[in-house]
Amino acid sequence: MKMNRISVWVGGAMLALMLASSTLFVVDQRQVAVIYALGEIKEVITEPGLKFKLPPPFQNVVFLDKRIQTLDSPETRPIFTAEKKSLVIDWLVKWRITEPRQFIRNNGTDIRNLENRLSPVVQAAFNEEITKRNVGGVLATEREKVMNDVRARLADEAKSFGIEIVDVRIKRADFVANITDSVYRRMESERKQVANELRSTGQAEGEKIRADADRQREVILANAYRDAQKIKGEGDAEASALYAGAFGRDPQFAQFYRSLEAYRTSFRSKSDVMVLDPSSDFFRVMRGSGAAAPAGRR
Repeated sequence: MKMNRISVWVGGAMLALMLASSTLFVVDQRQVAVIYALGEIKEVITEPGLKFKLPPPFQNVVFLDKRIQTLDSPETRPIFTAEKKSLVIDWLVKWRITEPRQFIRNNGTDIRNLENRLSPVVQAAFNEEITKRNVGGVLATEREKVMNDVRARLADEAKSFGIEIVDVRIKRADFVANITDSVYRRMESERKQVANELRSTGQAEGEKIRADADRQREVILANAYRDAQKIKGEGDAEASALYAGAFGRDPQFAQFYRSLEAYRTSFRSKSDVMVLDPSSDFFRVMRGSGAAAPAGRR
């Protein structure tokens, strides 16, 4: 009997524990708890703490994450701008649940259902905004305005989903692959053209500098040659004047000196051979008739 009582007490305690575990639950501060009663939403609990509900199947609880979620563009589709240029836009959307009842009615309890429905809406909003602008506006000058306008367009749509759009961002905006290649080739061609122009300008400047240096060199050499010839001429004139003065005072010595200079020039090399008449005037000094006078004066 005593063992039976213990078994009853143990079974009762376990039953009470199971009942308590099915009726008590904890709401995390990052979550929203939705209590269902026979398939209908009975209560939405947003405050964290220990909460109570009826045991299943009378009531069930589902938790939703109330933190900010991120939706990335699922695929990159080309979008045409106002001038019919094709751009690829990668975007992201930050959102969070604000109306749990509305969210569950439209999307159920799975966040992926919401993302599958929201992605086409975001893509359509980007299509409408980008087709009104040119490439320069989308890529640079009006990028911020595009994101703000898309966010404004999504604000009303988001209410029907039970969510709030926190932010919209363009992660990447670029041309499609074939256009990107052609743009890069055109940029490369333009850079090469600029480089060739700079190279040609440099070569022209180099040729100009070299020509100017050569001209200055020729002028310097010509001036130096002119000055040298002038000095040489002045020296020759002075030497001639000295020779003339010296030879004028003694004509016989002058004749003797010139004869010696002629011999020195004629017999410069031992291998030189000259055939002359010994009785010619060229050998007059060697014969002694022309040498006696200078010797006598010495």
